[in-house]
Amino acid sequence: MNTTRQTLAVLFFASALAWRCDAAPIDLSTAIRLALDQPVARAAAHEVAASDALVVQAGRLPNPELSWLREGQQAGTRTTTVQINQPIELGGKRRARVALAQGEANVARGDRLAQRLAIRADVIAAYHDVLIAGHRLALAQALTDLAHRTVDVAGKRVAAGKISPIDETRARLAAIDAQTALTRAAAALAIAETELGALVGRAPDTLALDDDSDRLPDAAPIAALLTREAVAVRRARGQLAARQAQADVERATRVPDVTLSVGTQKDDQVGRRQAVVGLSVPLPLFNRNEDALRAALRRTDAASEELSAVRVGTAAALTAAHTRYATAKQEARLLRDDVVPGAKSAYEQTLKGFEYGKFSFLDVLDAQRTWFQVQTRQWDSLETAWRAWADIERLAGTDQD
Repeated sequence: MNTTRQTLAVLFFASALAWRCDAAPIDLSTAIRLALDQPVARAAAHEVAASDALVVQAGRLPNPELSWLREGQQAGTRTTTVQINQPIELGGKRRARVALAQGEANVARGDRLAQRLAIRADVIAAYHDVLIAGHRLALAQALTDLAHRTVDVAGKRVAAGKISPIDETRARLAAIDAQTALTRAAAALAIAETELGALVGRAPDTLALDDDSDRLPDAAPIAALLTREAVAVRRARGQLAARQAQADVERATRVPDVTLSVGTQKDDQVGRRQAVVGLSVPLPLFNRNEDALRAALRRTDAASEELSAVRVGTAAALTAAHTRYATAKQEARLLRDDVVPGAKSAYEQTLKGFEYGKFSFLDVLDAQRTWFQVQTRQWDSLETAWRAWADIERLAGTDQD
């Protein structure tokens, strides 16, 4: 048996228990709050602020233009004109521009909400990955201890001539498998802690979690969840509104703007000044913005189709996640309340009977394997349930933190 690997795994397990006992526990809501305060979440808030600033900018009027014109160079014969040209937007361009900026700001808010819900879901999954990985490590440690105990019992039985040396070899192989499983469980816990630490912005060795892995929340009925507007649907709806606003902008661009000119002109030959008033209008002979409008309308159609697709896809994904959660939750409770206690009792009775010669060594290994398999299934069910719950939060959750 590789005693070095066993010693390292046991030391890792002991150190993990030590920092969990010394550090103040972090509950799930605290972990979510820490994750939402990380730079990736703050960056989305800056993007929303930038979009709001662009809404104000879109409502600004066009700047006037000051022009100076001199005709002729000789004094007494030249003419000097000074005037201000003010563009006047027609066709509702300013209103359409503001609506477009507001639509894009709403999309930015939808992106921020989707990101926050995704962070919540990732933390929920990573948080319980750490907890369940810790339970699996404890289970692997217990299995290793039991395997060593079985080796000792088998060795005594072989020395007494009660069983074959082959059974002792089987016990040693089972102990090696248990040691390998312990090493893998320790590595899985380290990886899970690293991933959660990256999400909440803390070093893995400073995390101590409040164990709520067995406290699965009650999910709302699927009919109620489907009545909520999922964040993905809300974002797709915002994209459609922005595309429609863009089409309105392109439609308004087809209306020519008017430039009003007001100024004064000095004629040196006449020796007097006179007012200058004028209007200029572009002639839409070559460019009527038809192609840009056509492109905007096609993009609006595409956004409408995407909204329909997102509705269908989100409903299907939410229904699947809800089904996975309900199934895994029921299985986890059944295993916890009935199957695991029964398998443990059967193993303890078999091991005791083996020591008195009532059962064979194969019976002991089979009972031991069954007990740990059902415990593994219990943690697998809990992991599946929490990941399904994270998917429900991602799809139909609310920004509560």
